Amino acid sequence: MKALVLSGGAGTRLRPFSYSMPKQLIPIANKPVLEHVLENVRAVGVTDVGVVVGDRADEIAQVIGDGSRLGLRITLIPQEKPLGLAHCVALARPFLGDDDFVMYLGDNMLPGGIADFAADFAAHRPDAKVIVHKVRDPRAFGVAELAPDGSVLRLVEKPEHPRSDLALIGVYFFTPAVHDAVAAIVPGARGELEITDAIQWLVTHGSRVTASEYDGYWKDTGQADDVLACNRVMLGEQTTRIDGEVDAASVVAGRVVIEEGARLVGSTVAGPAVIGSGTVIANSTVGPHTSIGRDCVLRDTTLTDSIVMDGASITAVTGLRSSLIGRNAVVGAGAEGDGHRLVIGDHTHIEVAA
Repeated sequence: MKALVLSGGAGTRLRPFSYSMPKQLIPIANKPVLEHVLENVRAVGVTDVGVVVGDRADEIAQVIGDGSRLGLRITLIPQEKPLGLAHCVALARPFLGDDDFVMYLGDNMLPGGIADFAADFAAHRPDAKVIVHKVRDPRAFGVAELAPDGSVLRLVEKPEHPRSDLALIGVYFFTPAVHDAVAAIVPGARGELEITDAIQWLVTHGSRVTASEYDGYWKDTGQADDVLACNRVMLGEQTTRIDGEVDAASVVAGRVVIEEGARLVGSTVAGPAVIGSGTVIANSTVGPHTSIGRDCVLRDTTLTDSIVMDGASITAVTGLRSSLIGRNAVVGAGAEGDGHRLVIGDHTHIEVAA
């Protein structure tokens, strides 16, 4: 079996970050979302992975390379315009050949992994298998209607009046039968080739299409609040590891990872938290659920429940919470005030109330 990981798309809901970086490279617990996805793929024994990329292909290639660092063989598949998930399958046909494959959206976080679903697909080998999750408002998703035996009766993309609360969450297993379906459909109302239409074509033409429900934590990391929520969950699963320097005046409590080359000077870090390599934290307090990337500097600062990306600098700012700080951003003290929440992109320079 091969894997097809989709890593294009504009990421409009994650602006300003997606102006300067692909949304799939947003860090969760100091690791890009895309890397979490690829690790889930590798965990089911798949090593041959095609990654569909858009106009940020070079940035993605810089992070994942040829896949050898992750134990994978990665082939980049360019997509000039985001014309739908089924269009990605069509583009990838030369790579996929006649192999079964798992298709996985590159901005979805499933910490529980997909191993059980992959094993079930291999054992029963339906023509297609979709993974679903119960959601409060299915109108923003592809929605599946299932028979009692778990077979798919009907799929509808973003229905105005959903007949089910089971949303497709971006993981699909296919046999080569899907290629006939993709070739048979036409663009939908959004002008895209919808994978839901292709799967529905299989259902309509008598193919065996099944569904399994994922009941673990799942998050589409499409918005800032979703990124922060997922960061909390992933940090809560880590174990303590201190490879950096912690001076005698510093305190580390709870599940904390301090990577090699990081330094704590007269500071407190309360986990769960992770401090990236090369980062210096001086006379500061880092509260729970915080990820700080590589080569950052925090001085005389207090923050909690936040993500600080590589190369950022924060000086003399207290009360930062639930914030996303972009790469190489500079945050410093300004006039006096009360508490702050920031969502700022790469290379930003701002002043906040001291």
